[in-house]
Amino acid sequence: MRRACALPRSRPPSVPGVSCCGEGPFIKRGPSKGDPLDRAGGLIECEGAVDLTAARRVATVRRETQDARVRERRDRLMSTEHVDVLIVGAGLSGIAAAYHLQHKCPGKRFAILEGRGAIGGTWDLFRYPGIRSDSDMYTLGYSFKPWTDPKAIADGPQILKYVRDTATENGIDRHIRFNHRVIRASWSSSEARWTVEAERQTGQGATERVLITCGFLFMCSGYYRYESGYLPDFKGMADFKGRIVHPQAWPGDLDYAGKRVVVIGSGATAVTLVPAMARTAAHVTMLQRSPTYVVSRPAQDALANKLRRHLPASLAYHLIRWRNVLFGMYFFQLSRRKPERVKQLILSGVRAALGADYDVATHFTPRYNPWDQRLCLVPDGDLFKTIREQRASVVTGGIETFTERGLRLSDGRELDADVVVTATGLVLQVLGGVEVVVDGRTVDFAKTLNYKGMMYSDVPNLAATLGYTNASWTLKCDLTCEYVCRLINYMDRHGYRQCVPHNDDTTVTPLPSLNFSSGYVQRSIADMPKQGSKRPWRLYQNYALDIVSLRFGKVDDGVMRYS
Repeated sequence: MRRACALPRSRPPSVPGVSCCGEGPFIKRGPSKGDPLDRAGGLIECEGAVDLTAARRVATVRRETQDARVRERRDRLMSTEHVDVLIVGAGLSGIAAAYHLQHKCPGKRFAILEGRGAIGGTWDLFRYPGIRSDSDMYTLGYSFKPWTDPKAIADGPQILKYVRDTATENGIDRHIRFNHRVIRASWSSSEARWTVEAERQTGQGATERVLITCGFLFMCSGYYRYESGYLPDFKGMADFKGRIVHPQAWPGDLDYAGKRVVVIGSGATAVTLVPAMARTAAHVTMLQRSPTYVVSRPAQDALANKLRRHLPASLAYHLIRWRNVLFGMYFFQLSRRKPERVKQLILSGVRAALGADYDVATHFTPRYNPWDQRLCLVPDGDLFKTIREQRASVVTGGIETFTERGLRLSDGRELDADVVVTATGLVLQVLGGVEVVVDGRTVDFAKTLNYKGMMYSDVPNLAATLGYTNASWTLKCDLTCEYVCRLINYMDRHGYRQCVPHNDDTTVTPLPSLNFSSGYVQRSIADMPKQGSKRPWRLYQNYALDIVSLRFGKVDDGVMRYS
């Protein structure tokens, strides 16, 4: 019986299911009509190979398998769901985006992909003691949903309820796909659509890939990495016999009652944790490398509560909202123009709260000017009260190493601790770490310019919500959502399918997107998009200017290209 190797001439004699003896000699045989193997490139005879009939059978199976894969891929693409707008993230921003879409673009079909299993974003993720906002709720709240609670500085559970109530009241929760973590978004100019790839949790740790296409991609996934916060590589951490926790991954079983706690850090999280943990801990020490400006503010706004008793809730809300916005803008501008005056104003408040004998110069006087970093807000001066009552203390100095019993500082001092909380900050991340591809080219966002604080140069049909550094996040978020709706409606009226901001002005100079000296900013600034030296690429961090630009400015400004 004639025998032949089941391989095309162009390949080595190795095919799954068809073995060659490897002894040869191999003899090329020309193709014959009707022979599937011959059509693949002819056969090679080999005395030790399988017989020709078996080889043909294997080749047929292989071809049918390939055809099945092609059909499966085609069917999968044909069954991919399509929406007009895809929102990524079901936190404070994502719910706002959905609300504005429903009311300003009512004909648009949208969906929300949420990587976690619940609504809330930051306010569902962070569970550490005392979690609260460092902005008042009259500006952190939505423009369309008045904040009616007496507390102006709200805690985390109150804010989470507010966001979830907004979603439920407006039917937004029905559009959310939970446990869908977006990993890749690919834009096709020929099809004018995004193909978004998400990883869906199916239970028991298993996942599956899901594809969904959209005409416009609205990223509301925040500005930091959710999986883990920033943790410096402190020497000797493995030697410590107590427990080390990070606020971003707060363990539900942590019992610190009656224990000595050291909180490393001096930012918003640290000044929140210290008074909250001091209620039951034996003592809490806030260990800081350098101080931060800390400002006390009443937890309740007396004027707001009075107005609400005499005016409709919405009117009272917007009056206080604008009062707070204008005061915040004034205070920020005063900090920039007369930093020494503002510095002394803040420090005089700290001295009044802690007493004349407290070493304010060492522990509460930063090396930088006000608003070079974000100010820390403490409602009703709770941090200062805890320090006065000696339930907490502040230590300023560098860490040399962890020890079995706590920490040793650079100057030789030792702090004993049972629990160490590393409130050492966040890791900034562009668009939630999603890989973005435009016509086969992976986008390097560090080389893009930020357009109007929401879009990116040469990235079509994509916007992202980003808040202010010097005011409440939601103020800019609301304006961004309004602008995106204006943009979508403009495209519909003119029959456009694509919009992309493109810079032709050679005089525009790239600048860092954030003018902040904070550690979490400086660690990541090189990887962040840039701002430009002039409009519309310049970020002014000014709510009034953004209202003019985003709510009333031209959508067709000569920089945005439509097709």
